Amino acid sequence: MKLKFLVFGDYSEIGLHNKSNRENWLKEKISQIPSNQSILDAGAGELKYKPFCEHLKYVSQDFAQYDGKGDGIGIQTSSWDNSKLDLVSDIASIPVKDMSFDNILCSEVFEHIPHPIEALKEFSRILKLGGKLILSAPFCSLTHFAPYHFYSGFNSYFYKKWLTDFNFEIIEMQENGNYYEYLAQELLYSSQVSEKYSSIKMGLKEKIAQRILLAFYKKASLKDRGSKELLSFGFHIVAVKK
Repeated sequence: MKLKFLVFGDYSEIGLHNKSNRENWLKEKISQIPSNQSILDAGAGELKYKPFCEHLKYVSQDFAQYDGKGDGIGIQTSSWDNSKLDLVSDIASIPVKDMSFDNILCSEVFEHIPHPIEALKEFSRILKLGGKLILSAPFCSLTHFAPYHFYSGFNSYFYKKWLTDFNFEIIEMQENGNYYEYLAQELLYSSQVSEKYSSIKMGLKEKIAQRILLAFYKKASLKDRGSKELLSFGFHIVAVKK
Protein backbone atom coordinates (compact mmCIF):
# COMPACT_ATOMS: atom_id res chain seq x y z
CA MET A 1 0.00 0.00 0.00
CA LYS A 2 2.82 2.43 0.85
CA LEU A 3 4.56 1.59 -2.41
CA LYS A 4 1.41 2.39 -4.37
CA PHE A 5 1.20 5.84 -2.82
CA LEU A 6 4.91 6.44 -3.40
CA VAL A 7 4.51 5.64 -7.09
CA PHE A 8 1.11 7.10 -7.83
CA GLY A 9 0.32 9.50 -5.01
CA ASP A 10 -2.79 9.35 -2.82
CA TYR A 11 -5.87 9.08 -5.03
CA SER A 12 -8.17 7.52 -2.42
CA GLU A 13 -11.76 8.79 -2.16
CA ILE A 14 -11.56 11.49 -4.84
CA GLY A 15 -14.64 11.53 -7.06
CA LEU A 16 -16.66 9.12 -4.92
CA HIS A 17 -18.84 11.43 -2.80
CA ASN A 18 -21.45 12.87 -5.17
CA LYS A 19 -24.26 10.66 -3.84
CA SER A 20 -23.19 10.54 -0.20
CA ASN A 21 -22.75 14.34 -0.03
CA ARG A 22 -26.24 14.83 -1.41
CA GLU A 23 -27.92 12.24 0.79
CA ASN A 24 -26.24 13.51 3.95
CA TRP A 25 -27.34 17.04 3.11
CA LEU A 26 -30.92 15.97 2.37
CA LYS A 27 -31.14 13.97 5.57
CA GLU A 28 -29.92 16.94 7.60
CA LYS A 29 -32.33 19.43 6.00
CA ILE A 30 -35.34 17.13 6.25
CA SER A 31 -34.54 16.32 9.90
CA GLN A 32 -34.76 20.05 10.68
CA ILE A 33 -38.41 20.25 9.56
CA PRO A 34 -40.78 20.31 12.56
CA SER A 35 -42.66 17.09 13.24
CA ASN A 36 -46.06 16.55 11.63
CA GLN A 37 -45.57 19.12 8.90
CA SER A 38 -46.53 17.95 5.42
CA ILE A 39 -43.97 17.25 2.71
CA LEU A 40 -44.45 16.43 -0.95
CA ASP A 41 -41.72 14.30 -2.49
CA ALA A 42 -42.02 15.48 -6.10
CA GLY A 43 -40.60 13.04 -8.63
CA ALA A 44 -40.32 10.49 -5.83
CA GLY A 45 -39.64 7.46 -8.02
CA GLU A 46 -39.10 4.51 -5.72
CA LEU A 47 -39.60 6.62 -2.55
CA LYS A 48 -35.91 6.54 -1.72
CA TYR A 49 -36.16 9.45 0.71
CA LYS A 50 -39.30 8.38 2.52
CA PRO A 51 -37.24 6.97 5.46
CA PHE A 52 -35.87 10.51 6.02
CA CYS A 53 -39.46 11.77 6.45
CA GLU A 54 -40.81 9.47 9.16
CA HIS A 55 -41.57 12.46 11.44
CA LEU A 56 -43.54 14.18 8.66
CA LYS A 57 -46.80 13.75 6.77
CA TYR A 58 -45.26 12.32 3.63
CA VAL A 59 -46.90 12.34 0.18
CA SER A 60 -45.14 11.02 -2.93
CA GLN A 61 -45.68 12.09 -6.53
CA ASP A 62 -44.26 10.91 -9.84
CA PHE A 63 -45.34 10.53 -13.46
CA ALA A 64 -44.72 6.76 -13.12
CA GLN A 65 -43.71 6.07 -16.72
CA TYR A 66 -40.08 5.03 -16.27
CA ASP A 67 -39.78 1.23 -16.08
CA GLY A 68 -36.05 0.74 -15.53
CA LYS A 69 -35.38 -0.14 -19.16
CA GLY A 70 -36.40 3.07 -20.90
CA ASP A 71 -35.26 3.12 -24.52
CA GLY A 72 -32.08 1.19 -23.73
CA ILE A 73 -29.83 4.20 -24.30
CA GLY A 74 -27.25 5.32 -21.76
CA ILE A 75 -27.51 4.40 -18.08
CA GLN A 76 -30.61 2.44 -17.07
CA THR A 77 -31.53 0.73 -13.79
CA SER A 78 -32.98 -2.52 -15.30
CA SER A 79 -35.97 -2.42 -12.93
CA TRP A 80 -38.10 0.26 -11.33
CA ASP A 81 -41.08 0.08 -8.94
CA ASN A 82 -43.81 2.73 -9.31
CA SER A 83 -46.41 0.82 -7.28
CA LYS A 84 -46.16 2.74 -3.99
CA LEU A 85 -46.76 6.29 -5.23
CA ASP A 86 -49.52 8.41 -3.68
CA LEU A 87 -50.01 10.74 -6.65
CA VAL A 88 -49.43 9.90 -10.31
CA SER A 89 -49.36 13.04 -12.43
CA ASP A 90 -47.30 15.45 -14.46
CA ILE A 91 -45.01 17.31 -12.07
CA ALA A 92 -46.21 20.60 -13.56
CA SER A 93 -49.87 19.73 -12.93
CA ILE A 94 -50.24 18.06 -9.54
CA PRO A 95 -53.87 17.38 -8.57
CA VAL A 96 -53.94 19.19 -5.22
CA LYS A 97 -55.31 22.54 -4.02
CA ASP A 98 -53.28 25.73 -3.83
CA MET A 99 -51.00 25.96 -0.77
CA SER A 100 -51.44 22.28 0.14
CA PHE A 101 -47.98 21.54 1.55
CA ASP A 102 -45.65 22.91 4.21
CA ASN A 103 -42.59 21.57 2.37
CA ILE A 104 -41.60 20.18 -1.02
CA LEU A 105 -38.67 17.88 -1.66
CA CYS A 106 -37.42 17.45 -5.22
CA SER A 107 -34.07 15.69 -5.60
CA GLU A 108 -32.32 14.83 -8.88
CA VAL A 109 -35.52 15.18 -10.89
CA PHE A 110 -35.27 18.35 -12.98
CA GLU A 111 -33.04 16.84 -15.66
CA HIS A 112 -35.78 14.27 -16.28
CA ILE A 113 -38.68 16.64 -16.98
CA PRO A 114 -39.15 18.59 -20.22
CA HIS A 115 -40.51 21.67 -18.47
CA PRO A 116 -38.58 22.39 -15.23
CA ILE A 117 -39.64 26.03 -15.23
CA GLU A 118 -43.29 24.99 -15.21
CA ALA A 119 -42.50 22.63 -12.34
CA LEU A 120 -41.15 25.53 -10.28
CA LYS A 121 -44.29 27.48 -11.05
CA GLU A 122 -46.39 24.55 -9.83
CA PHE A 123 -44.31 24.26 -6.66
CA SER A 124 -45.01 27.90 -5.95
CA ARG A 125 -48.75 27.26 -6.36
CA ILE A 126 -48.99 24.26 -4.03
CA LEU A 127 -46.54 25.39 -1.34
CA LYS A 128 -47.83 27.36 1.64
CA LEU A 129 -46.54 30.85 2.35
CA GLY A 130 -43.33 30.47 4.32
CA GLY A 131 -43.03 26.86 3.18
CA LYS A 132 -39.68 25.37 2.16
CA LEU A 133 -38.53 23.89 -1.11
CA ILE A 134 -35.61 21.48 -0.73
CA LEU A 135 -34.15 21.01 -4.18
CA SER A 136 -31.17 19.34 -5.83
CA ALA A 137 -30.24 18.68 -9.44
CA PRO A 138 -27.02 17.98 -11.32
CA PHE A 139 -24.80 20.67 -12.78
CA CYS A 140 -23.71 18.13 -15.39
CA SER A 141 -24.90 14.57 -15.96
CA LEU A 142 -24.47 11.65 -18.31
CA THR A 143 -27.48 10.34 -20.24
CA HIS A 144 -29.56 8.27 -17.85
CA PHE A 145 -33.17 7.09 -17.55
CA ALA A 146 -33.59 7.85 -21.26
CA PRO A 147 -35.82 8.75 -22.99
CA TYR A 148 -36.66 10.82 -19.89
CA HIS A 149 -33.42 12.79 -19.81
CA PHE A 150 -33.94 16.27 -21.21
CA TYR A 151 -31.18 18.39 -19.66
CA SER A 152 -27.58 17.63 -18.76
CA GLY A 153 -27.86 19.96 -15.76
CA PHE A 154 -28.46 23.40 -14.26
CA ASN A 155 -26.13 26.09 -12.98
CA SER A 156 -26.71 28.65 -10.23
CA TYR A 157 -28.12 31.27 -12.58
CA PHE A 158 -31.06 29.04 -13.48
CA TYR A 159 -32.13 28.90 -9.84
CA LYS A 160 -31.47 32.56 -9.12
CA LYS A 161 -33.58 33.59 -12.10
CA TRP A 162 -36.56 31.26 -11.89
CA LEU A 163 -36.92 30.78 -8.14
CA THR A 164 -37.02 34.54 -7.74
CA ASP A 165 -39.58 34.89 -10.55
CA PHE A 166 -41.86 32.40 -8.81
CA ASN A 167 -41.78 34.13 -5.41
CA PHE A 168 -39.09 32.08 -3.73
CA GLU A 169 -36.25 33.40 -1.62
CA ILE A 170 -33.11 31.29 -1.76
CA ILE A 171 -31.83 30.90 1.80
CA GLU A 172 -29.18 28.29 1.03
CA MET A 173 -27.35 27.28 -2.14
CA GLN A 174 -24.40 24.92 -1.91
CA GLU A 175 -22.26 23.39 -4.61
CA ASN A 176 -21.77 19.66 -4.26
CA GLY A 177 -18.11 19.01 -5.00
CA ASN A 178 -15.89 20.98 -7.36
CA TYR A 179 -14.30 20.80 -10.81
CA TYR A 180 -11.58 18.33 -9.81
CA GLU A 181 -13.99 16.03 -7.98
CA TYR A 182 -16.27 15.96 -11.00
CA LEU A 183 -13.39 15.11 -13.34
CA ALA A 184 -12.29 12.36 -10.98
CA GLN A 185 -15.79 10.88 -10.93
CA GLU A 186 -15.90 10.70 -14.71
CA LEU A 187 -12.35 9.31 -14.88
CA LEU A 188 -13.42 6.52 -12.54
CA TYR A 189 -16.31 5.74 -14.91
CA SER A 190 -14.04 5.70 -17.96
CA SER A 191 -13.15 2.02 -17.81
CA GLN A 192 -16.83 1.01 -17.81
CA VAL A 193 -17.62 3.42 -20.62
CA SER A 194 -14.72 2.28 -22.79
CA GLU A 195 -15.62 -1.38 -22.36
CA LYS A 196 -19.25 -0.74 -23.33
CA TYR A 197 -18.79 1.75 -26.15
CA SER A 198 -15.42 0.79 -27.65
CA SER A 199 -14.85 -2.76 -26.40
CA ILE A 200 -11.47 -1.68 -25.08
CA LYS A 201 -10.36 -2.64 -21.61
CA MET A 202 -7.90 -0.56 -19.66
CA GLY A 203 -4.45 -2.12 -19.58
CA LEU A 204 -1.69 -1.58 -17.05
CA LYS A 205 -0.47 1.65 -18.68
CA GLU A 206 -3.97 3.11 -18.75
CA LYS A 207 -4.57 2.17 -15.12
CA ILE A 208 -1.31 3.81 -14.11
CA ALA A 209 -2.21 6.94 -16.05
CA GLN A 210 -5.67 6.96 -14.46
CA ARG A 211 -4.23 6.72 -10.96
CA ILE A 212 -1.67 9.44 -11.61
CA LEU A 213 -4.45 11.75 -12.78
CA LEU A 214 -6.64 10.86 -9.80
CA ALA A 215 -3.77 11.67 -7.45
CA PHE A 216 -3.32 15.03 -9.20
CA TYR A 217 -7.06 15.80 -9.00
CA LYS A 218 -7.08 15.00 -5.28
CA LYS A 219 -4.07 17.22 -4.63
CA ALA A 220 -5.62 20.05 -6.64
CA SER A 221 -8.99 19.60 -4.93
CA LEU A 222 -7.40 19.88 -1.49
CA LYS A 223 -5.92 23.24 -2.53
CA ASP A 224 -8.99 24.34 -4.50
CA ARG A 225 -9.69 28.08 -4.66
CA GLY A 226 -13.16 28.20 -6.19
CA SER A 227 -13.23 25.80 -9.14
CA LYS A 228 -16.82 24.93 -8.20
CA GLU A 229 -17.87 28.08 -10.05
CA LEU A 230 -16.83 26.28 -13.25
CA LEU A 231 -18.31 22.86 -12.54
CA SER A 232 -19.52 20.68 -9.69
CA PHE A 233 -21.70 17.61 -9.22
CA GLY A 234 -24.72 19.85 -8.69
CA PHE A 235 -26.46 22.32 -6.39
CA HIS A 236 -28.25 21.83 -3.07
CA ILE A 237 -30.87 24.49 -2.48
CA VAL A 238 -33.32 25.54 0.21
CA ALA A 239 -35.79 28.21 -0.82
CA VAL A 240 -38.75 29.75 1.02
CA LYS A 241 -42.09 30.67 -0.58
CA LYS A 242 -42.77 34.37 -0.02
